[in-house]
Amino acid sequence: MHVLEKAKKPLNALKDSVVDVNAVNFWLQKFNPLWSGSQALGKVVQKENAANDMVSFTIQINRLFKFGQAGQHHPVFIRVNGIRYERTYSLTQLDAQHVLLSVKKVDAGIVSSYLVEKTQVGDIIEFGQPFGEMKLPSTRSPLILLAAGSGITPMLSLLKALSQTKDMSEQPIQLLYWVKRHADAAFKARFDELAAQYPNFKFKIFFTQEAQADARLGASHIAQIENLGASTIYACGPSGFVTQAEQLCSSAQCFMSEAFSMSAVDTDEVGFVNITLTQSNKTVSIPKGQSILSSLEQQNIKPNHGCRMGICNKCACNKVEGSTKNLVNGSRNTEPGNLLKICVNSAQTDLVIDL
Repeated sequence: MHVLEKAKKPLNALKDSVVDVNAVNFWLQKFNPLWSGSQALGKVVQKENAANDMVSFTIQINRLFKFGQAGQHHPVFIRVNGIRYERTYSLTQLDAQHVLLSVKKVDAGIVSSYLVEKTQVGDIIEFGQPFGEMKLPSTRSPLILLAAGSGITPMLSLLKALSQTKDMSEQPIQLLYWVKRHADAAFKARFDELAAQYPNFKFKIFFTQEAQADARLGASHIAQIENLGASTIYACGPSGFVTQAEQLCSSAQCFMSEAFSMSAVDTDEVGFVNITLTQSNKTVSIPKGQSILSSLEQQNIKPNHGCRMGICNKCACNKVEGSTKNLVNGSRNTEPGNLLKICVNSAQTDLVIDL
């Protein structure tokens, strides 16, 4: 028995040295670009304009792709000029083999610009595992969906999933959607179809920068929601929009939100603080008011990270001491021994973190 076990070990070592996962993937994809031994891949089979500077890709996925629940996000890996980037997007499952990826071009956004301008039918995209807590509730209640800008993409995913259940026809669902101009409104035709098919679904789009401008999200909009206390609220958009929604909907039965951009740097927060990294035994000076992740990257320090939105927790580390400010909701934390998401927090004082 011992002789057999000893014989297996060199065989395993030989196998590990001979079988290179990257090489396997390379040769498999010579036969079929979607084949892989380890990667969740998708092939773009259709590209269409969803709105101004926004495109939607219909993507055929391979067997390693894991569907997330409606409302969740997937890491998307894109190589631009030889550099591999990771960004996070909400996908909508279309059927057992296809998902919809919608991307809004962001000013100075390397990945979003590449996807919108360069990606074409036939291109291959790599995906990570889904994550996120903004999923459909387990109990039935009136649903209110509040979206601004590209925050509409998880709402489309939620509505698609609801349309495949009895909930769409048996409970009130209302979508309120804010964009700058008419050309910025995405998926209106899809929402029109849902409204025609399901009398309980209603939606309204607000245009904040047209000649006859609509008001931004405010108390008057929430006042029109019937039975707010028994409703489940979903909000997705810029951090200011999400913070406003949370304050206005404090009496809701349940409130779930995600912000896809952080508040602008507070220009009153000037100067620098020192941040000590315990694991790498480094101390560097970073500006106040800027995300810790971005500040460290500017110092050529590359912490592990993923979504850059405070959702996936890949950048989270222990804060040993110091004061931080959350750039999404403005909250401050001075307590030691807290989990710190460095992508959405800035340093207010000297910090010691376990990185």
